[in-house]
Amino acid sequence: MDFAPDARTEELRERLLAFMTEHVFPAEPVAAAQLAEQDDPWAHPPVVAELRAEARRRGLWNLFLPDAGYGAGLTNLQYAPLAEITGRSPHLAPLALNCSAPDTGNMELLAQFATAEQRARWLEPLLEGRIRSAFAMTEPAVASSDATNIETRIERDGDSYVLNGRKWYISGAMNPDCAVFIVMGKTATAAGPDGQDPRRQQSMVLVPRDTPGLTVRRAMRVYGFEDHLHGGHAEIVLDGVRVPAANLVGEEGGGFAIAQARLGPGRIHHCMRLIGMAERAVELMCRRAVERSAFGKELARQGVVQTWIADARVAVEQLRLLVLKTAWLMDTVGNRGAHTEIQAIKIAVPREVTGILDRAVQLHGAAGVSQDTPLAELWASARTLRLADGPDEVHQRSLARRELRKYAPGG
Repeated sequence: MDFAPDARTEELRERLLAFMTEHVFPAEPVAAAQLAEQDDPWAHPPVVAELRAEARRRGLWNLFLPDAGYGAGLTNLQYAPLAEITGRSPHLAPLALNCSAPDTGNMELLAQFATAEQRARWLEPLLEGRIRSAFAMTEPAVASSDATNIETRIERDGDSYVLNGRKWYISGAMNPDCAVFIVMGKTATAAGPDGQDPRRQQSMVLVPRDTPGLTVRRAMRVYGFEDHLHGGHAEIVLDGVRVPAANLVGEEGGGFAIAQARLGPGRIHHCMRLIGMAERAVELMCRRAVERSAFGKELARQGVVQTWIADARVAVEQLRLLVLKTAWLMDTVGNRGAHTEIQAIKIAVPREVTGILDRAVQLHGAAGVSQDTPLAELWASARTLRLADGPDEVHQRSLARRELRKYAPGG
């Protein structure tokens, strides 16, 4: 396994580092000020359009897509160090590069499973950054960590599908540019005597935002934050929503498999960015430690602070290697071959990075929980990822079963 960046990755990395220093980091306070002043808090502040134009000019656009027909054509291993850099400003940099969730997963889904007509209507404007999108799976009334629990109904009625249900934490849905929802629901009833596979009951349907019966009810907060830059996390209601049968993505009953295909790359992208978040936390810890004194000496000379910083560096290096190995396996043996490692990074990276951010907050004292540093919001994002794309415990259960299977009779 050779994880050294190749020439193309190194060239993009240098270009991206310059973009971050010259444009993204200076834009952070500007974006915050513009959001506070504008009438619609969910619309992108003007500085985002400026960043996106500059990113395109520098050739830093759609880097996440491995299909060269749609994006940069980078492998997962090539993209990993670039995504890490964007993680140092996770609310602004991915958005500037058109590499932010949920659009990334939705674009991959459309590129892989949509019809030519669906791609022309939705994928092309997403690739251009002219619209945003949302992925509607999670529901408040059931344990959505088990997707077979989903209760939203998608029923065929002639040449249409009719949708009824309630979803929440639908990322990006508050943004006025969000033009389409990819809704996951049930097109079949619960498994009965015929032995129907419960994972063949779900389907996905494209629902334009302006479809009658689709109501964005409210914005959901995450640890008190609303994530205005990314379009928030909405609760939506589907009440007799009717769309053409041609809006079905893939085949009826294929929704569960499509969701799994969508979530694999999404999980590793989150983990790549989390490494960048941890690096920014370590940098802020070190700067704070050398600038502040307590009890007669600099914080940098306090033993507990030195331990925190050393442990953080060790954790970051370990996590990065695991993420790179996972990326390499996804490139060489596919997502199925990297199943164990994908689950391992989903468990380990958010948990460890949350711990690093927690100690960074502690080192900053009151400033750490204020709006004057990015630490509180970074902590909330990292902690939330222990639930997003499946809670830790689901991945631990699956991973343990794979390990135990090796030792079962007849293994």
